[in-house]
Amino acid sequence: MSRLARSRGASRRDFLRLGAAGAAWVLGVPLLPGCGGGGGGGGRENGGNPPRPQSNIPNLGPLQPPDANGVMLPAGFTSRVVAVSGFEPTGTSGYPWHPAPDGGATFAAAGDGWIYVSNSETGSSNGGVGAIRFDDLGNILDAYPILAGTNRNCAGGKTPWGTWLSCEESGDGGRVHECDPLGVNSAVARPALGRFNHEAVAVDPIDGRLYLSEDRGDGRLYRFTPANGLPDLTAGLLEVAEVLGGGPEGPVVWHPVPDPTGASTPTRYQVAASTPFDGGEGINYHGGRIHLATKGDDRIWSFDVAGQSISILYDDDTSATPILTGVDNLEVSAYGDVIVAEDGGDMQVVAITAAGAVVPICQLVGHDASEITGPALSPDSSRLYFSSQDGTTGNPSDGMTFEIAGPFVA
Repeated sequence: MSRLARSRGASRRDFLRLGAAGAAWVLGVPLLPGCGGGGGGGGRENGGNPPRPQSNIPNLGPLQPPDANGVMLPAGFTSRVVAVSGFEPTGTSGYPWHPAPDGGATFAAAGDGWIYVSNSETGSSNGGVGAIRFDDLGNILDAYPILAGTNRNCAGGKTPWGTWLSCEESGDGGRVHECDPLGVNSAVARPALGRFNHEAVAVDPIDGRLYLSEDRGDGRLYRFTPANGLPDLTAGLLEVAEVLGGGPEGPVVWHPVPDPTGASTPTRYQVAASTPFDGGEGINYHGGRIHLATKGDDRIWSFDVAGQSISILYDDDTSATPILTGVDNLEVSAYGDVIVAEDGGDMQVVAITAAGAVVPICQLVGHDASEITGPALSPDSSRLYFSSQDGTTGNPSDGMTFEIAGPFVA
């Protein structure tokens, strides 16, 4: 156990809790989000059991005037600021919250609590990842670093075995680091995932592959197949996507990247047939599909893994309700809602429901020089975390991390 773990009083039970999640995944035991029960609908059709929980996001009403934290919310929701850059979230942890908070995720912890991890998109080897530990009531117990000394840690991805993959958006040499949300184990670089301007990564536990986005105007969509199967990321095959047919949508084929290190030629230029995506941002897996945001054209894409084809789920140029612009980080709820943070736009967090409706969840007022980053639902889907990267001043040193609580689930 590291010095950081000892100083926080991290328990063996904590470590085993996350370790058990990974073991269950490897053994094929399903890990259900939230408290969901068995069966389908309620009443006699469900043997008298209570109705299965379902998303309440499609039912959210209009946003109300801003609250005391400057957050516009639907009726029935509340907000709080859980961290501010330069200040300790608990006042006793010894870890001031990092500047420029970016991509994030939540992880279940012992005692029905959870952890929110957040990247720091700062350069000059001052980037990294911080974490906030909550108890089962949402009280903040601790805050601590889980990665330091890296550059422009932008977004990343949560793994089924309980780790956080933090991506460096630091030019053609950006790396991916695998981090322990508890901070018990030291973070490890994963060079096999390629060296490029990494944005985010999604793990498909069924297909056994990782999908990676690249934040360039001519960035690519990548796929990584581990040589020894998940969760071993030490070696494998990195490929780049080509969309067939000449249009933005259609069948996808994959080509090996000759040199994943990009030592002589950037990876996006190594395969002439590969298809550019205009500013790859958030990427996430749900229900056999990879969802990808591209900021250059304000699109959300949906890649069907089984069918090996890609289509446009949302485009602000063609949507009947084009309220979502400046698409950036994204999260997918347990119920299929694609939750997208805006970089600019109206500074909203917006959901595309499983039925295709576009619904605003919240909006920040007075943060016009910032961007919203790191949306992540708590393990029970009762709370949504995200950050204003540059706060109300537009300065990365004034980042703010929020929690929204309310009836996300019916």
